[in-house]
Amino acid sequence: ATDIVEMEDGVHIFMDLPGVEPGNLSIDLDESEVTIRAESSYKPAEGERVLHSEFQNMNYRRTFTLSDMVDRDQISASLKDGVLNLFLPKTEAMKPRRIPISGS
Repeated sequence: ATDIVEMEDGVHIFMDLPGVEPGNLSIDLDESEVTIRAESSYKPAEGERVLHSEFQNMNYRRTFTLSDMVDRDQISASLKDGVLNLFLPKTEAMKPRRIPISGS
């Protein structure tokens, strides 16, 4: 599952990646595309006997096309509790700003 949310400072892509560790996650930027690849693995702990399991090893791959409003040098990502937060900041030119008004 993926949510894409635009905020004042940029766009956040929230992606559910259950069972994925940071070492099994890669995010690649190639000109106007960002590709997310991940792999999860579920293994029973030593001594456990699995009676029923709906978890399985998964491979994830998603590609998103970036607009010119994204500052590619400032993209950041974090992975916490199985949720990836990929932050695509807006370029300074695209951020909202207040126009000063001069008096005569």
